[in-house]
Amino acid sequence: KKWYACMKVKSKDKKRRRKKEKKREKIFFLMIRRPPRSTLFPYTTLFRSEKLAHEVIASEADLRRTLFGEQPSAEALIAEYAGQPAGFAIFFTSYSTFLAQPGIYLEDLFVLPEFRGRRIGKTLLAFLAGLVVERRMGRLDWSVLDWNEPAIKFYEQIGARGLADWTQFRLDGAALQRLAEKATNE
Repeated sequence: KKWYACMKVKSKDKKRRRKKEKKREKIFFLMIRRPPRSTLFPYTTLFRSEKLAHEVIASEADLRRTLFGEQPSAEALIAEYAGQPAGFAIFFTSYSTFLAQPGIYLEDLFVLPEFRGRRIGKTLLAFLAGLVVERRMGRLDWSVLDWNEPAIKFYEQIGARGLADWTQFRLDGAALQRLAEKATNE
């Protein structure tokens, strides 16, 4: 299924005219859609912005296979502003035993720096919220790096709340292998 959402976005640009500032509104179209298989958004920009480039081991081929292969592990959305790729969201189905319902876990939400402040991130989140409702799911979850104060404030402004009683854990690499070996050796 191809998803499309298209909306007009007003952009306020200031131009000087005769020593006075005058606001001019330009209207652009923001389109949210599933990217075609051939599209691969510049994920390295995301990793650099999150100061995590040193942790990236995924190749472009890995991303293509896991997002657009025969059995995709996640879904992707791309936001185009005035015809240019401006941001993306990567998400997958999760499950809550508390709700006894599936949900969506947002793995990545990213808007290129030059497109920030144009409601692109908010529109991507609103579109995902619509998918949660349309699919009769219970919630939309995501994580944010604790140093990313602008993102935290943005999420709080749209009504999201931090889960203070929860700590996120990860098991990967050698620790994952060791634990897996214990399961097969016992």
